[in-house]
Amino acid sequence: MPTFDQEGGRPSPAAVSAVGLRKSYGEKLVLDGIDLHIPAGSVFALLGPNGAGKTTVVKILSTLVTADEGELHVGGHNLADAPQAVRAGIGVTGQFSAVDDLITGEENMLLMADLHHLPRARGRRVAAELLERFDLTGAAEKPASTYSGGMKRRLDIAMTLVGSPRIIFLDEPTTGLDPRSRHTMWQIIRELVTGGVTVLLTTQYLEEADELADRIVVLNDGRIAAEGSAEELKRLVPGGHVRLRFTDPADYRSAASALCEVTRHDEALSLSVPSDGSQRELRSLLDRLDSAGVEADELTVHTPDLDDVFFALTGGANVPDQPKESAR
Repeated sequence: MPTFDQEGGRPSPAAVSAVGLRKSYGEKLVLDGIDLHIPAGSVFALLGPNGAGKTTVVKILSTLVTADEGELHVGGHNLADAPQAVRAGIGVTGQFSAVDDLITGEENMLLMADLHHLPRARGRRVAAELLERFDLTGAAEKPASTYSGGMKRRLDIAMTLVGSPRIIFLDEPTTGLDPRSRHTMWQIIRELVTGGVTVLLTTQYLEEADELADRIVVLNDGRIAAEGSAEELKRLVPGGHVRLRFTDPADYRSAASALCEVTRHDEALSLSVPSDGSQRELRSLLDRLDSAGVEADELTVHTPDLDDVFFALTGGANVPDQPKESAR
């Protein structure tokens, strides 16, 4: 489904698009007619439980697997008619590292330069620049087998960038990394997108999609269960509310009388008001307080997080009665 710009509703140019994408393995239907529209220069995340079809989408769009049906375009090329042109413009980092542990980091980079048919001098220059960019210069002459998980993952992405791809598929790029290495990878991805690169990301970490993705698709049983920004998806799940705190007991009682469907917390002098956190609902709430001549000492918006969205949309569990709260 297309996304639109904010000036006149024109469709944003797509780096990747899929219409009616279907794939089966024998009698197992893996992708059941999904549509994707990924604007250029954005991060697009695929979420879903194991077996939802995320990796199959990446394999098809990166020409590693053939779709059964679907109109597919990557980088302006029809995937069925021009797979070589598609391959020339993309980079792929899979769940398992493509790094050769038996050779050095620099040799891994130069091997990729040779595979991209770069002239020797240019290949060495590109390799050196990328090793420096990913803070691997000091380890360039060491065997990759000595690298930490975070270093190896950085080398993996550096190798992906040797051919200067404008579209990159990252299939669970931070799985198994410690929190510091994961945050380093997030910064690298942000820098790539700032430079105009389009990233299609699959991840097991919902926080990762929340941090990075401009748009998120939740896959379940080979179909799209929902699509939107992280904030839009959070509003699909009930449990959001606004919490009002007061220091004056009289103001607290007046606000409780003026507002409908509130949950009172008498000891804390606070009220919880059901809300999706939208600007419209917040304005309405503030107008009702103004009409009652009451001003809250503190207002916080609490919304369900992507964990709650994931469980609700994929049927893994019921939505919790009390969602995790992150005040904004």
